[in-house]
Amino acid sequence: MTPLMRVEQAVLGSVFLDPGQLDQLSPWLRPDHFYRPVHAALYAAMLKLHADGHPATEAKSGDPIPLSWVTDTVREAGTLARGLTASYAHSLISACPRPTHAPVYGRMVLEGAIHRSVTQHAIRLHQAARADAVRGGVEETVHHAQVLSDVLADLALRWGTEPRPVPPPEPITSPAQQPQAVDEQVLADEEFLLGCISARPEQLLDVVDWLRPGDFADIGHQQIYRALGALHHRSEPIDQLTVLWETQRRGALSDGTLNAERVLRICDPLSFSGVAEHFGEQVVQASLVRTAAAVARQVRALADDEALAPGRLIGYALHALGPLDDVRRRLHRTHEAAPEPQRPTSRPGGSPPAARIEAARARSRPTASPAPSAPVAASCAALPDRHNHRSPS
Repeated sequence: MTPLMRVEQAVLGSVFLDPGQLDQLSPWLRPDHFYRPVHAALYAAMLKLHADGHPATEAKSGDPIPLSWVTDTVREAGTLARGLTASYAHSLISACPRPTHAPVYGRMVLEGAIHRSVTQHAIRLHQAARADAVRGGVEETVHHAQVLSDVLADLALRWGTEPRPVPPPEPITSPAQQPQAVDEQVLADEEFLLGCISARPEQLLDVVDWLRPGDFADIGHQQIYRALGALHHRSEPIDQLTVLWETQRRGALSDGTLNAERVLRICDPLSFSGVAEHFGEQVVQASLVRTAAAVARQVRALADDEALAPGRLIGYALHALGPLDDVRRRLHRTHEAAPEPQRPTSRPGGSPPAARIEAARARSRPTASPAPSAPVAASCAALPDRHNHRSPS
């Protein structure tokens, strides 16, 4: 018999011996906190008799407990759990070391329920994320993510702690999982988005506030998006060759993440033509589903650790939900109406503006780089830029 089963028996046995313990237990311990259905039925029957004013629950301390307390509880619980007998109730009484320790036993039952509940909702979130990945939606994932967050907040209040995220002392390691293949449609959407921005760089302003490099499933696509953002932030021309050169400076070609042919193909202005906002939204949706699956595995790994105290479990789980909450907020921003951004205009004849030419020349001068101020800098160009540490080839 597990410690949890013994503790559940001890709680019920203590209430059989001293019904007054319900005054301390009922405000925070619920029947569904018990693992065994028969124990949940007995505790629910006790609460009902207590609410109905059973004589045993109104007896003063030291008064003898009427036998009807046991028989009435078993009869009431029998409507919820079949096969329950009075002999089992008497075995619960003998399993209770000390009736006065009922609140402590109840906290142990609640602790087991917290681990169990977090595990169940993490599994549901993971299942919803996998289902949404197949059908191409996010509704179920968003719903179960909110449910898990609400459950953690409710459990924190019942445990008597503040529901706030707490970073774990060590990174959360989830059980080994088979690498999940990324859907080809997701990769196609990412390529089409990068192609749209390469063909019309002004469209970067439409997505930069809510699209992050980490939203791309493909590492090579992340590097191209960083390169596009860096070029746009420095007001440099964007075309196939400038993007290729920027990815080289960032080391994406030397480490094998990308090759020149792939960059040129993705940034070919003749191959892609569309609205970046639409494909950016698709990329963020796919990112949300992937993030939810990863977070669900992390939270389940935390809940499976029986040595982790409930307060820490809740805090660590809320912290694990942080990246998912960030993607949810950014996805919501894709649906918000925004004013039409000002588009940069080209000079007649297709010549680049004088300011853009000057910005390109200024990069070769030994002057300090201006501090990033545009949204593009916050999203893309603020990432580590390795080209300052590389000599031109």
